Amino acid sequence: MTTEAPVRDPEARGLPLSVVLLALTVVSGFIDAVSYLGLGHVFTANMTGNVVVLGFAAAGAPGFFAPHSLTSLGAFLVGAAAGGRIAVRLGGGSRRFWARITLAAEAALVGVTAVVAFAAPDAAGTTYTLIAVTAFAMGLRNATVRRLGVPDLTTTVLTMTLTGLAADSRLAGGAGPRSPRRSAAVVAMLAGALLGAWLVLHHGLGVPLLVAAAATAVLAVTASGRE
Repeated sequence: MTTEAPVRDPEARGLPLSVVLLALTVVSGFIDAVSYLGLGHVFTANMTGNVVVLGFAAAGAPGFFAPHSLTSLGAFLVGAAAGGRIAVRLGGGSRRFWARITLAAEAALVGVTAVVAFAAPDAAGTTYTLIAVTAFAMGLRNATVRRLGVPDLTTTVLTMTLTGLAADSRLAGGAGPRSPRRSAAVVAMLAGALLGAWLVLHHGLGVPLLVAAAATAVLAVTASGRE
């Protein structure tokens, strides 16, 4: 009598998506540290903040530049549309393959921005190139994360995560479901922003972009298709 060996699910090979998305939340902190501190008070990962910044710029507040915010918003929307197209094409198959392909594309795009930041830090078009390419990459990622549908891990915004953390807490009469995950997302964003800001202030824009690209590349080859 022979026993059949258990069949391993190929989707489960690699890091769980929840871990991958927490790591991407750290990367988002890097990206927004680069864009806000180094590219003229514009966000390229957090579009909620970017819309607010656009309002400041439109009102004539000093230190804000509307073309930067418009470039970021436009590139993000194009990236999100591209991510939606990829989701339609690949979303019905292997989630592992789909996630890895999208993360590889993000890593390549952010890697390009690192090369530009190192090679031509003072060139006239560098600021717009970095804004447009990083915003496109974040739009691509956000569309993918949205379709993957892992709760409380959007990777770029924390408003609803913080709302859920407080509103579902025991203090509010709830049972505190998913509190560790929500807390981890907040800590991940804070850590990414802190480290990213330190690198921008002490090493310029190229180093944090290179670190973000390298981290995303590692995730691209290790992500699984399971939460």
